[in-house]
Amino acid sequence: IIAVEMMSVKLEEGLDRFSAASHAFRATALPMLTGTLITCAGFIPVAFSKGMAAEFCASLFPVIAAALLLSWIISVMVAPLLGYHLIRIAPKRDEKGAVVLYQGRFYRAFRRVLEAFLTHRALVLTATALVFAASIALLGACRQDFFPPSLRPEIIVEMRLPEGSSMKNTDGEAKRFAAFLDGLAGEYRNYSAYVGEGAPRFVLTLDPVLPADNYAQFVIVANDKESREDLTAKIRTELAESFPNVRANLKFIQTGPPAAYPIMLRVEGPDKEKVMALAGEVADIVASDANTRDVNFDWQEKSKVMHLALDQDKLRALGLSTQMVQQMLYTELSGVKAAELYEGDRTVDIMLRLKAADRDDLSRLEELPIYLPQAGYVPLAQVAKISYGAENGIIWRRDLKPAVTVRADILAGTPTDAAQKAFAATKELREKLPAGYAIEAGGSLADSEDSMKYLLVPVPAMIFIIMTLLIFQVRSARAMLITLLTAPLGIIGVAFGMYLTGEPIGFVADLGILALSGMIIRNSVILIDQIQKHIKAGESPWQAVIDSAVLRFRPIMLTAAAAILGMIPLMTSSFWGPMAVAIASGLLVATVLTLLVLPVMYAAVYRVKKDS
Repeated sequence: IIAVEMMSVKLEEGLDRFSAASHAFRATALPMLTGTLITCAGFIPVAFSKGMAAEFCASLFPVIAAALLLSWIISVMVAPLLGYHLIRIAPKRDEKGAVVLYQGRFYRAFRRVLEAFLTHRALVLTATALVFAASIALLGACRQDFFPPSLRPEIIVEMRLPEGSSMKNTDGEAKRFAAFLDGLAGEYRNYSAYVGEGAPRFVLTLDPVLPADNYAQFVIVANDKESREDLTAKIRTELAESFPNVRANLKFIQTGPPAAYPIMLRVEGPDKEKVMALAGEVADIVASDANTRDVNFDWQEKSKVMHLALDQDKLRALGLSTQMVQQMLYTELSGVKAAELYEGDRTVDIMLRLKAADRDDLSRLEELPIYLPQAGYVPLAQVAKISYGAENGIIWRRDLKPAVTVRADILAGTPTDAAQKAFAATKELREKLPAGYAIEAGGSLADSEDSMKYLLVPVPAMIFIIMTLLIFQVRSARAMLITLLTAPLGIIGVAFGMYLTGEPIGFVADLGILALSGMIIRNSVILIDQIQKHIKAGESPWQAVIDSAVLRFRPIMLTAAAAILGMIPLMTSSFWGPMAVAIASGLLVATVLTLLVLPVMYAAVYRVKKDS
């Protein structure tokens, strides 16, 4: 657009096609290359940031850089060649034969507006700063979401029985739930069930689950996204009414780094009893929000255990050792391989153990027979004392300290908003924590904060590269500073665009904001370069600023419009929609401000005065 537009202008001034095409190359090649490299540099944080979130967008940088560099080659080589053969524009001259350009009603009005802005530059700059501050505040009112929700049809149903439950009981509950799903045949494509473990990691964003006897998982493939929501509601109702002893968790496959629950707050400290007490207070705070449900802990229940204390004096009197008793009990309860049976090409182990009725009844454990080398058998109760108790079956630790994660589901809204609200509600409790204890964000909120930290690490390198490119192009520290100051103007459009459309601000939108800064600086480079060319040609600074804005208005607006229109198809995407809205809305407002406010900033910095 820039090259062809420049060629068209020169044809309107009366140059022949060859001269116009040559001028388009000479005048636009270098500033467009600088602008292209700056736009590519805007994606440097995406390419070189670390962390899980960066894995999803790492391919953006090489794809966009290759596309932009090839497009620059086409713009400066192919576009003038095509323009030489295809563009037929007659010179625009008045009755006296003088060239007449940009004298239409619109351009006259634009000149008057621009002159008014330049005349009242202090007011314009102050108003721009105030609007920018308001847009920063508006960003805080926008919805927050680390990654957009998934549109995949799978429903992940997690069933967890009380700690210490046997695999047999877990299997029984899983079969009951499977029978319920069989009654809903036709409302889903298929399902798979896993008892004692989770499904294999069939997609990157599925978090593997550690094996546990009290855990079962179902992966249900719905017909589509709409039916997924209806099926989820039926499943949730059935689990609440018919499975009172099961803690269930329903979730969808996410588009970003996975999190078990929308709200996850981690309580850490050296003493596990104190940590559990603090976790209970955090759970009460989270449960007080009407938007939360199913508040639970990743560990806190104690498992029922049986303690067996062997009487060493009696063992010695009977000629037994502790190891002999252990082996007998293991054989009777768990079983040992006594022989093998060959059946075709299969080998079947023959296990030796007591029958189920004798080994599964806890009330009969004291009757288990203990073999004596010379006197037959005695019951277990004669050589051991049996007692029952409870203890932690699992203790999660972080940095070697016990850590309990308070988790909760939400009724509406985004996980990041809900997690931030829950974390903020614990502020008073966090301020009164004893030394060594902490309440920290977990899940998607922690991933979001970590990803933003990783994303900001390459930003200084990005700024340095952009400043280097600018100083080579504009050859002035003040001009470079002006150009850089236009980059934040996109935040104004981003804030209003995200707020009006309801799109959440998250990792993908942050990528769009970084890329947007490169696009804005590219437009600023072209405008600053044009001002410098006019001044070099002998125009007064005042007239050079106005004429450059008028001359660059059409190509800058057209390139911005092309970029904005290119974002429209992406706005319907669940994953890329926030980025598309951020770029489109930010570029729209920033382009207008670049054409109006950038000349004012240039005039203020260089103290340009109106021609007398």
